[in-house]
Amino acid sequence: MVKVRDAFRFLGALLAAVVLLLLLVLRVTSCSPVQKAHAPPGETPAQVVQRRADPPGCNSPGWGEAAQANANTLRQKVWTPFGRTEVGWETYAPLIQQEVGTACPPDSEGFAAAFAAWQDRKALPKDGVVDDADFQFVKAELQTRRDVVKLAADGICPDTADEIAAARPHEGYMGKQVWLRPGALAAYRRMIAEARAQVPEIAADPRNLTIFSGYRSPSADAARCAAEGNCDGIARARCSPHRTGLAMDVYVGQAPGYPPDSSADPNRLFMTKTATYRWLLANAGRFGFVNYPFEPWHWEWTGEKP
Repeated sequence: MVKVRDAFRFLGALLAAVVLLLLLVLRVTSCSPVQKAHAPPGETPAQVVQRRADPPGCNSPGWGEAAQANANTLRQKVWTPFGRTEVGWETYAPLIQQEVGTACPPDSEGFAAAFAAWQDRKALPKDGVVDDADFQFVKAELQTRRDVVKLAADGICPDTADEIAAARPHEGYMGKQVWLRPGALAAYRRMIAEARAQVPEIAADPRNLTIFSGYRSPSADAARCAAEGNCDGIARARCSPHRTGLAMDVYVGQAPGYPPDSSADPNRLFMTKTATYRWLLANAGRFGFVNYPFEPWHWEWTGEKP
């Protein structure tokens, strides 16, 4: 009986020793220095860490400094991209991502690499850094897709629409009665049907993509300009594209405390993060719609001339 007890004691002690040894091995392994990452030329260890933290597919060795430069200005850059002072370019990041063809975050190496490739295609300095000159190039390309902008360059203000059609009550924001040219309204209906079918988040809110402003007569716009004094060509134009019946303001979301057409910077930034706006950026062009980049809600149909 004593021998059996001694055997059990021996086995217990042996097992405890094995467990202790395993714990020591694990502790040493976890505390030992991590092997130094091989940094591409020009990258610091901190940049290597940042690159490894980027989403899958967005790590592009060699673009760490450009990524850091973009990260530094993304929310802090003081500039006037549309004639008034703004801080940061985060509001425009989705537009730029769409233009250069990347889903990588704007402060990632993958974005910097994609932006550099776009710069190369446009014969711009290929450094992967978003600066004022690069953005003005993006802005010019976006703006010249709008027919009213091309006419304005020649000093032409388009005539008012000859024919407009009434949208259905549920197509207007909160039941508002709105009008568009028949072709624009038909394209709008095809577009929102696809958006709601593809994105449950869009379909879940009946306000999404409803129209809160379509056709507006020149006299009504002039009266509003006089009343509000804000026809600065940024938030409101004296020769508004809404007179053509081809422009529409659609609901893409709103920041708490702001109306859906507020041009306040926090509201515009909030909108650019919504699923509705992101879907429009990626898909509205297939239906003939282009965006005024200062206003996430403003879209114009290019299927007919103003």
